[in-house]
Amino acid sequence: MLSLLADMEQPHPGRLSLVVSSNPDAGGLVKAKAMGIFTEVIDYKLYRGNTSAFDAALQVVLSAHEIDVVCLAGFMRILGEEFVSAWHRRILNIHPSLLPKYRGLNTYQRALDAGDTEAGCTVHEVVPALDAGPILGQSRVAILPGDTVDDLAARTLMQEHRLYPIVLRDFLTRFELQS
Repeated sequence: MLSLLADMEQPHPGRLSLVVSSNPDAGGLVKAKAMGIFTEVIDYKLYRGNTSAFDAALQVVLSAHEIDVVCLAGFMRILGEEFVSAWHRRILNIHPSLLPKYRGLNTYQRALDAGDTEAGCTVHEVVPALDAGPILGQSRVAILPGDTVDDLAARTLMQEHRLYPIVLRDFLTRFELQS
């Protein structure tokens, strides 16, 4: 998220209006507030796993702030089909694997366990099926001998911070042309 915020301080096709978290303790909230960005918390724990109610609350917040495009970054919740369908082609996510490989969680460990020689990250459009949306960009990271999950995660995170702003700029430029 911070790499997106930093990139949007330069001339940009988008305007950052809001940072939303499902975790009231998320460090990004403090940083966003310090930058003068509106923040909202929709504490997922209060919904006791009721995805529909959580999604409805999220929709209210996004509508109140007149949001056009949603960028997920560290947002570890699966959004419901109805919500995702309502935001068709307007939600992006960054995922720590070279999709379609290793959808879901524990991607670094899965790549290491498989003996892969490379891993990476993917920015994709969000669709109702988990991590299955159109791929907008990828960045590859070599898996080195002796790598741990933490080693691979650190190198991949550096690529995520580079890739996501580039893909978002391109996406928003195309989004503006289609609007």
